[in-house]
Amino acid sequence: MPPPPVNLVNLEAATLAYGTRTLLDAVSLGVAAGDRVGVVGRNGDGKSTLLRVLARREAPDSGRVTHTGDLRVGWLGQHDDLDPAATVHDVVLGDRPEHDWAGDPLVREVLAALLPAVPRDAAVGPLSGGERRRVALARLLVARDDLLLLDEPTNHLDVEAIDWLARHLASRSTALVVVTHDRWFLDAVCTSTWEVQGGRVHTYEGGYSAYVLARAERARLAAADEARRQNLLRKELAWLRRGPPARTSKPRFRIEAANALIADEPPPRDQLELERFASARLGRSVYELESVTVSRGGRTLLDRVDRHLGPGDRVGLVGVNGAGKTTVLRLLAGELQPDAGRVVTGRTVRVAHLTQEVAGLEPGTRVLESVERVRRVVDLGKGRQVTASSLLERFGFAGERQWARTEDLSGGEQRRLQLLRLLMDEPNVLLLDEPTNDLDIETLTVLEDLLDGWPGSLVVVSHDRYFLERVTDVTWALVGDGRLVELPGGVDEYLARRRGGDGTASAGAAVLAEPGAGSTGRQGDTRAARKELARLEREVDKLSRREERLHADLAANATDHERVLSLDTELRGLRAERERLEERWLELAELADSGSP
Repeated sequence: MPPPPVNLVNLEAATLAYGTRTLLDAVSLGVAAGDRVGVVGRNGDGKSTLLRVLARREAPDSGRVTHTGDLRVGWLGQHDDLDPAATVHDVVLGDRPEHDWAGDPLVREVLAALLPAVPRDAAVGPLSGGERRRVALARLLVARDDLLLLDEPTNHLDVEAIDWLARHLASRSTALVVVTHDRWFLDAVCTSTWEVQGGRVHTYEGGYSAYVLARAERARLAAADEARRQNLLRKELAWLRRGPPARTSKPRFRIEAANALIADEPPPRDQLELERFASARLGRSVYELESVTVSRGGRTLLDRVDRHLGPGDRVGLVGVNGAGKTTVLRLLAGELQPDAGRVVTGRTVRVAHLTQEVAGLEPGTRVLESVERVRRVVDLGKGRQVTASSLLERFGFAGERQWARTEDLSGGEQRRLQLLRLLMDEPNVLLLDEPTNDLDIETLTVLEDLLDGWPGSLVVVSHDRYFLERVTDVTWALVGDGRLVELPGGVDEYLARRRGGDGTASAGAAVLAEPGAGSTGRQGDTRAARKELARLEREVDKLSRREERLHADLAANATDHERVLSLDTELRGLRAERERLEERWLELAELADSGSP
């Protein structure tokens, strides 16, 4: 048996507090060679702080941080430290001679994937935020460090770049710890997950999906423990109420036992809760794009585009950075006029546009005041009304945070407040431009839950693939030649076309490859297979619930042999039917996969 991998970094009882708030409370953990760890948690709970402590960029108040030998640590913060006067070549490659880096396959791959359109002699200063992020990533990835510590590495990257980065990191043997709210990225890259919460770090095996399952199981066990605790508590309180009220020393141990049961009961955790806001009705048509043409900076972003957005349509808009995604949203919002053609807006449309910039928050305004300026009371329908203060609490602004000034809020809090103000105006069309920026996973999950049942029309631009696939039904792509096309295969089809079908990103390619001949027939078969898959999943779910009830009946009638025999026969038939459906499901799944672009 091979020896266990050696830890590259160890934290031993590390404690760190800012003022009266403890972010790390006697945390002990390690990162071994080959580990790929994802860090999750609410904004402000200490994820970035933990990363800085691991990197020795911030010292804990107590405890130790140890690195093995001459450990080489690569660091990517949320904000780069690039010299604006330096060239891209200087930052990424330094003084390495050309024959050295040009003959290095790793360097060639990183440059082709991250910087295909950025000249190496360009100065860093004038670059956009996305380009600077790519330069910082390229510098990090070509350095061959032993441990990579990445804080929100997907910020400012498009879907294609995130897809490449995930595949690249998963193929390397380098250990890494990554803080990100991109759940698809966590699943694609990480083999374990750390959850930072209340000064503690809870560890889970696997990526985001495995973490969610494990956390659900932990919650189930906690609920069972809580039920047992409540039963014991009721017994103790019932005993204390029995007999003379003047008992003194005799029941003291009982009182201590009751106190012990509630001693470690945590305070109620703030639970974000969103209600359905959109109540205004939409007509038959929401938006019609008729031969719309838009050009910017000498480039034609849209060329005689015709598109229809109907009531209840949920569209995800993808394309490389600079393809014109934000331009499309501004067209729909009426903030931009086309060079040719027209955008017809439905008469009943009430649009809300969430831009990438945090706007509308006046400096000096309190959080509660900022919301009440939009609406003091929201009508949720069926006679239910909720005050602005109650809604703020559900959005995570509890107690004194409602009286904080807007300029004192963190980036995530400002984004959350901006979203709340937007939704309180009860729109029936939402245009969301990178809505996941600065939001933690808990907020994203609740936002998805809201949008999942929202009755209006929705157009979303996001680099967060998990979010995009969760809340939208249709994918539109700006393909680079002025067309806006619908992709039945969603983000997977977009990435496959961008790679040109050979599994590697085509450097600098701006136009999507067309699908192969015969794809139309395959797409029809695939759609039918997916519908049948959904039906079978519902049937299997029903059979599983019936099976659970039969098991309960068997336990309840254990002494009735005839009844047990009858139930057992029914259970066997149920299992046989479930196996048949599962076999059919597997067949259809293969068909759906083979037909996917």
